[in-house]
Amino acid sequence: MRPFTTTISLDEARRRLDANVRPIARTETVRLDEAAGRVAAADVHSPIDVPPFARSAMDGYAVVARDVAGASKAGPVRLHLVDRVYTGAVSSRVVGRGTCAEIATGAPVPAGADAVVMVEDTARAGDDVDVFAAAGEGQHISRAGADIVKGDAVVRSGDFLTPGRVGALAAIGRAEADVFAKPRVAILSTGNEVVDPGAPLAPGQIFDVNRFTLGAIVSAHGGAAEFHRPAQDSIDALVGALDACAEADLMVFSGGSSVGERDLIVDAVAARGEMIFHGIAVRPGKPTAFALVRGTPFFGMPGNPTSCLSNAYILLVPFLRAVARLPPYAPRRVQVPLGRRIASAVNRHQFYTVRLRDGVAEPAFKGSGDITSLSRADGYIEIPANTSVVEEGTVVDVTLF
Repeated sequence: MRPFTTTISLDEARRRLDANVRPIARTETVRLDEAAGRVAAADVHSPIDVPPFARSAMDGYAVVARDVAGASKAGPVRLHLVDRVYTGAVSSRVVGRGTCAEIATGAPVPAGADAVVMVEDTARAGDDVDVFAAAGEGQHISRAGADIVKGDAVVRSGDFLTPGRVGALAAIGRAEADVFAKPRVAILSTGNEVVDPGAPLAPGQIFDVNRFTLGAIVSAHGGAAEFHRPAQDSIDALVGALDACAEADLMVFSGGSSVGERDLIVDAVAARGEMIFHGIAVRPGKPTAFALVRGTPFFGMPGNPTSCLSNAYILLVPFLRAVARLPPYAPRRVQVPLGRRIASAVNRHQFYTVRLRDGVAEPAFKGSGDITSLSRADGYIEIPANTSVVEEGTVVDVTLF
């Protein structure tokens, strides 16, 4: 056994992680229908005006504004109907004085017309139209380039591609988008006792939970998860696993990071890289490690499922999103009273899972090794290191998963 001699604070761990973020530089081109949620890797300027023609903003009649300047319900102006204009077609007729053209929303405004009167302000009279409201020049017409002018920057490099930005790319005719690649994240569990779900479970063995919880976290926050088979508890096996993951942008191992005789991640990392920290004053998740393995960021997560997933939310998610160039994660938070008194470990910043029931936060944490501490929770509260007790009824901030 090699007990922790020192731990660092959560704030210090975050500072060291921030100092080692290297945003992804690799880029790729994706189809536009796959671009939402990605990060633009290049500026995009519009090659056209949007709309590319003057179009009607209303269903109604295209008119010459001077013809209807004095129109009212008491004194309508009668115009002769010369055409009907629908979307996707251009009128061959010219709207002159004393005439009009029926027009649909989005249809090109015919030559000669400079205003559109809403259909609600008109009445048909055979091949004529009575207009009951005046119209000013340009009324209900979207001019060419009213939305986007040719040459405008539609997307800038580094922009997060929201549905609206994807729509803007579609509006200028782009079928693809240049984006930063998703960081490749190698995920591997360690331990002689760990086997894949679906395999026979021998005495003393457990199914691999962390590979799947970590994979879900990585996929949800901009990474491309690459799964590797569990590694045995030996230096040779762990060093071999590090070598097998060398092509990834980020490595995340679980297990082997504590202080037991077979917790050998520290020794394996020493053979291939530099430990940045090992041991954080948090609960759960104290044995978490971070290193650079031949320059590649490496997370050594605790083997206990709750500790592993908890610190994935707290530490891995912000780091991964920064590498992926995604905006900082902003989980939803609610304030509710605590349903039961909680005692916390002194000198360790605690993340305590809770369930929300009838507007109250009920403690859900069972133990670091119990995945139901998270699977049956709605979120967590933070208990600072200098707080030993949170009393029942205290209003707490719950960060939702």
